[in-house]
Amino acid sequence: MAGSSSKKGLIIVAMALGLLMSSLDNTIVASCINKLSEDFNVFDKVSWVFTAYMLAATSTMLVFGKMSDLFGRKLFYMIGIGMFLVGSALCGVAQNVDQLIWFRAIQGIGSGALFPISFTIIYTIFNDPKDAAKMSGVFGAIFGLSSVAGPQLGSFIAEHLGWRWNFYVNVPIGLASMIILMIALKETRSERKPKIDYLGTIFLIITTVSLMLALEWGGKDYAWSSWQEISLFATAAIVGTLFILVELRASEPVLPLGIFKNKMVLGTSIICFCQGVLMFSAITYLPSFTVGVLGHSNSNGILTPMMASLIAGAMAFGFLQSKFAFRTLMLFSMLMSIIVASLLSIVSSDASSGYMIVLMILLGFGAVGPLMSVAQSSIAANVDPKYMGVSSSIVGFWRSIGGVMGASIMATIVNNNLNTLISDGAAKVGIPADKINTLANPELLMRAADKIDPPIRQFLQESLGTAINHGFILSICVGGIGLITAMFVGAGRLESAKKPQSSAAHM
Repeated sequence: MAGSSSKKGLIIVAMALGLLMSSLDNTIVASCINKLSEDFNVFDKVSWVFTAYMLAATSTMLVFGKMSDLFGRKLFYMIGIGMFLVGSALCGVAQNVDQLIWFRAIQGIGSGALFPISFTIIYTIFNDPKDAAKMSGVFGAIFGLSSVAGPQLGSFIAEHLGWRWNFYVNVPIGLASMIILMIALKETRSERKPKIDYLGTIFLIITTVSLMLALEWGGKDYAWSSWQEISLFATAAIVGTLFILVELRASEPVLPLGIFKNKMVLGTSIICFCQGVLMFSAITYLPSFTVGVLGHSNSNGILTPMMASLIAGAMAFGFLQSKFAFRTLMLFSMLMSIIVASLLSIVSSDASSGYMIVLMILLGFGAVGPLMSVAQSSIAANVDPKYMGVSSSIVGFWRSIGGVMGASIMATIVNNNLNTLISDGAAKVGIPADKINTLANPELLMRAADKIDPPIRQFLQESLGTAINHGFILSICVGGIGLITAMFVGAGRLESAKKPQSSAAHM
């Protein structure tokens, strides 16, 4: 692959902009949800603004990864970013919540292309796997940064410019990424006409959407034992089985199951799932703990150290990949996950800010950050270059599934624990029986703590703190699964990586 380093630099800038934009949008909307609800006056449908985006992005991620393998990275990156920009512009002009939900789905489909293809292009343009690994560390840091920074940035934009600008802001960033890539990246066309696995693609999307809806709704909108939940899990299981049968026989499967015969690819997939559980459980419940239990005015003082250390961890471990085996780095990350989750499961309701900041640094640098770069590199080093696109999308896919499952199961644990603790202790602090359900809502402590009698407030804070403590036991268990998995991934190192070159792209 010939080409100037300036063109390579331009391509990296284009990829970074696209990745920043798509991953930021996953969380940025959370912060303007109140403003949005006021405008459209429908609280019951607001959760669909997130769910539509998440479902669309996760269910199309593997499909776009495969399409980029077959038809070229540049083409499908352009399609993805084009859809994302159209979706963003439409979201900004949405006149009601139904329109906004559909436009968010368009945005999500575009986002499903940007994450895997960004990493794939990076592995394609670098001859030396060590350079690609360092770059993947930077990209992992961008993804991690936007996951945590989104809510803070979103609330600032919503407050000063209005919630619609959380969508409009994507348009100039996305256009810059498109134009740069159009100029800098040249691709060669494949001579043969590839076959598309239509049936596998449909089955994959149905399975993913059914599973994610079941996890998203379980314990919140519907009881886990309800017919809605059982139907969704049954659909996921049946169609998932059909998907596997189709993939085993397809000439060009959308997800080549053979890549999972490699211990590193299979192990990394499981570990990314575990990382998703920890990361999304923490992002979901640490703000509740900080504001509702510790009584801080906002969660910035806790989330900012986590964000900074996550970026540092992703970049540092991007460089450390050239010195240590993937297994060593994964073992370290999973061990840190168990340690941090254990500390979070016992942190008290009067913990100092300093102690919480140390916990956040350990969480960001040691538990979540490392895998942001190591996971991509370990898979890229162990698959045939022709599967680079679909293998890059595996990391994001399993992290998303783990995140939804982790946040959902943790919500069930926390809510059940909180209800039990408040019901058991209500009489002692003088809470009337008809007020228990109202006071068992964590949002009350986050928004109106100063209006509650001090003795009752302290009781509620301690109850919420204990309930969240118990929720992190899930992360300890999942970290244990990740640690055991990391022991068996094999002794792969970056040095032995195949040069991730492909005739699909050159400069």
